[in-house]
Amino acid sequence: MDFLPVFLNIRNKACLVVGGGEVATRKVMLLLQTGAYVSVVSPELSSALNEFHAQGRIKHHAEFFQPGHLEEIVLVIAATDDRDTNRQVSAAAQQRQIPVNVVDNPDLCTFIMPSIVDRSPLLIAISSGGQSPVLARLLRAQLETMIPAAYGHLATLAGKFREHVKQHFTHPEKRRIFWEKTLQGRFSEMVLAGQDEAAQDYLLQSLQQEKDQPPQGEVYLVGAGPGNPDLLTFRAMRLMQQADVVVYDRLVSPAILDMVRRDAERIYAGKERNRHTLQQESINQLLVRLAQEGKRVLRLKGGDPFIFGRGGEEIETLAAHRIPFQVVPGITAASGVAAYAGIPLTHRDYAQSCIFVTGHLKNNSIDLDWPHLARPNQTIVIYMGLLGLPVLCQQLIVHGLLDSTPAAIIQQGTTQKQRIVTGTLQTLPELAEAAHLTPPTLIIVGQVVKLHQNLAWFEPASEAENTQAHFLALDQPAKPSSE
Repeated sequence: MDFLPVFLNIRNKACLVVGGGEVATRKVMLLLQTGAYVSVVSPELSSALNEFHAQGRIKHHAEFFQPGHLEEIVLVIAATDDRDTNRQVSAAAQQRQIPVNVVDNPDLCTFIMPSIVDRSPLLIAISSGGQSPVLARLLRAQLETMIPAAYGHLATLAGKFREHVKQHFTHPEKRRIFWEKTLQGRFSEMVLAGQDEAAQDYLLQSLQQEKDQPPQGEVYLVGAGPGNPDLLTFRAMRLMQQADVVVYDRLVSPAILDMVRRDAERIYAGKERNRHTLQQESINQLLVRLAQEGKRVLRLKGGDPFIFGRGGEEIETLAAHRIPFQVVPGITAASGVAAYAGIPLTHRDYAQSCIFVTGHLKNNSIDLDWPHLARPNQTIVIYMGLLGLPVLCQQLIVHGLLDSTPAAIIQQGTTQKQRIVTGTLQTLPELAEAAHLTPPTLIIVGQVVKLHQNLAWFEPASEAENTQAHFLALDQPAKPSSE
């Protein structure tokens, strides 16, 4: 985040605009809408600014800018076509610790002007940090069509009952839950339909039916998918915004965690090899305790909670303690990562079945049903197998797969840090080591890996910038052993 988004109260405060053209006119109009006292410094004014001046709505200094114009000013905007003047305004304002915006020049700004969706008192500000104002305006245009004009009236009407609701509920969380339900239900529909009186009656009736008691806790077991926030489900997004506390794993990407309600408490319960922040039993009891405290708990897991996520164990504990819960599936890594790598898990010509296993290395061995895995026309997807990759490949060869069987390992699939190493069961361990891969990774073994070269469609920025990170070695012979 390059800029801190804030809303300034400049009503009845003195603001300055330097410049008298069309751009300056738009800035003056915006400041006037906020109730600011606006002064304009410019030898000449546009016809609109002249009209504002004649009406007494602005003060005009018909001269070039001087630092003295900043006396008692709380905010300044430079909107001239003279770069030297803009620099002078920026320097003088910053010297006096006055917020300054220089139009189309973010390097000279201490604040930037966003594109605005105005549903007063509801305001939505959109900014690209000065990088692409046109993109911000396009996004604003989309939001304008999606957000009814009556939302401002909805906010005003809800505000009239805010104190009444506050007095009814002594528990802050109960108040928030009431408003979430009210603003997403029939009350809002009535207001948007212009039925204000009926809407107010309905709100009061709803309030009377709600008892002032601690809210009942609940647990949301949510799959966060393989890492890309765009792959979250709509239901996951809604629950992420409702939760009071989030208990999350190591595989939940920071980009997804940022989408959780900002004031929700965050508890890290990640597990790494030989380092468990919390044991599984402790996590189970933590979810119970938080729910019994009346909190809505988001249990956020990478991938899908029921595929190697131990979600079943957690809801068993919740059910035993009669804790209400919901389960929201997520896109498991096998599906998401394979899709982004251009590797179909099944294909009529190569594989008619697919099997998921974990590749945890214990005592330098992996306890798997090798004969069941080493079957023809089958795709094997191995979770958490980076450390045990040499053992995995060796055992699959020992139990019947050809050493030339195509294999791939994908790091941080579906994200901009995705890296793909392809080879064979014989060559992949050495190629992966040379690539210095780090978890999380996913291993895919089978003839379908051949399709990657032709079907790969996702090009993360990191790969485009460093093509050497992408190994394509399906037909590369094994190097002679040094032993």
